[in-house]
Amino acid sequence: MSRTYAIGEPLASILPVVATSRRAGGADTPLTIERRDLARWIADDSEGRARYLFGLAGGPGSGKSTIAAQLADELDGIVVPMDGFHLSNAALDAANLRAFKGSVETFDADAFVSLIERLRDNSGNVLAPAFDRSADSTVADAICVGQQERIIIVEGNYLLLDREPWASLRRLFDRTGYVDTPDNVRVRRLVRRHARSGRSIEEAREFVRTSDERNARLIAAARDRADLVIVSSGT
Repeated sequence: MSRTYAIGEPLASILPVVATSRRAGGADTPLTIERRDLARWIADDSEGRARYLFGLAGGPGSGKSTIAAQLADELDGIVVPMDGFHLSNAALDAANLRAFKGSVETFDADAFVSLIERLRDNSGNVLAPAFDRSADSTVADAICVGQQERIIIVEGNYLLLDREPWASLRRLFDRTGYVDTPDNVRVRRLVRRHARSGRSIEEAREFVRTSDERNARLIAAARDRADLVIVSSGT
């Protein structure tokens, strides 16, 4: 059971709920927060820190990419997406994984963790890849995270998984959040997304059922490893 944050509540009274002990496997439960309160919460929590890494996870179609971009605007930060670490289509074809693109095994997890380690170290500017959804491919060095960047929103599906190398991310983030979006909303968004990419409605629904929702169950199982559960609705 998680605790709910009320806007205006002194941070001193709630930060123990999301203390460092959670990243060490403590039994505390996540704090539940409304999306509208999240930027203020992060602003308060990050105060006085030269660099602050917030890991934002959630299932396919949860809206995490949109929320990450909004947070970056609201907090004068920058977004680093996990999607930049998709394996190439050629590599997926060679491994017979193209049909499962987006599943956990279709990412270069080691390279992603290495990037987050460099962001944490902050010894210089860091170049990060992005993902071009229209071209269905990654774009190398598309994002430059300057050494002066203070707030970095790292977003992706698998940031909370309790398996290596993903599990090592927890010690690198200052805080983590899980975007909790109703399943019917997520599925509706995913069907629309796949249809825009050229699939028929029937093909889109089948891909969501057999691939996206399998991934969503894996991601949801790690929900309680987050420091915050972010309530999101949307359409």
